[in-house]
Amino acid sequence: MAEVLVLVDHVDGAVRKPTLELLTLARRIGDPVAVALGAGAGATAAVLGEHGAVRVLTSDAPEFADYLVVPKVDALQAAFEAVSPVAVLVVSSAEGKEIAARLALRVGSGIITDATDLEAGEQGVVATQAAFAASYTTKSRVSRGVPVITVKPNSAPVEPAAAAGTVESLSVSFGEAATGTKVTSRTPRESTGRPELTEAAIVVSGGRGVNGAENFPLIEALADSLGAAVGASRAAVDAGWYPHTSQVGQTGKSVSPQLYIASGISGAIQHRAGMQTSKTIVAINKDAEAPIFELVDYGVVGDLFAVVPQLTEEINTRKG
Repeated sequence: MAEVLVLVDHVDGAVRKPTLELLTLARRIGDPVAVALGAGAGATAAVLGEHGAVRVLTSDAPEFADYLVVPKVDALQAAFEAVSPVAVLVVSSAEGKEIAARLALRVGSGIITDATDLEAGEQGVVATQAAFAASYTTKSRVSRGVPVITVKPNSAPVEPAAAAGTVESLSVSFGEAATGTKVTSRTPRESTGRPELTEAAIVVSGGRGVNGAENFPLIEALADSLGAAVGASRAAVDAGWYPHTSQVGQTGKSVSPQLYIASGISGAIQHRAGMQTSKTIVAINKDAEAPIFELVDYGVVGDLFAVVPQLTEEINTRKG
């Protein structure tokens, strides 16, 4: 069967969930060949093999940690030339999109970003995307070269499927551009103990209706009761009520969880563009005419200061 390259997103050998989702999608169109780069790359093989990777190409060269992006592009290009895949799949993160774009340019291929599903078609891989602020769903394929596709997290289930997971060393020759931008220092992000926003299965977001940073603990308490990530609308972020890193929307982060709860968010197009592909959407808003209610699966017309604490209490009671 034809092979599909999957760039592994991992931290010191711990494979992140979106990569396992990519392996599920890759098996629909071929045999997954994983490319693991950086410190701990070899330690990823067991998990990748358990989720369908027939081979794991690894390289732990120091360039991956010392310099930005280009060394990974060099390595992925080397894997591309060694494997001759029918597609290349990358997690749809800021870094992933840049790597994918650079690779596509180098190998003369078309690129599709933010795919939410993949299938094998008669004329090549077909990707499903959300277009025009997620108002439409489209199916696309590239018309030139091998498709390079970035896939949004939570687009597919994680499905174990035992495969060989044979580890092979990847030989990489780094070009002059690889050392052009050096990492001089790193500051670890402070952990909240909650899931990563773009990867979370459940997201609880607050907006203008939260009416102040001092009230966001209500949103956090609901999120914690569900094991969810916390998001915020642009209005809440611009007001300084919550960090920009938690902004959901066209100018923030795009999320596609199984459950999205919007509290005190009107549903402006800017926000909808970042969450409209969520599988189930629940809104809590005291304005029955709020645009968010045009989008939701379930809506609660009520004061979030009354509804959210009751919902949190009920969830904790049922858990207890």
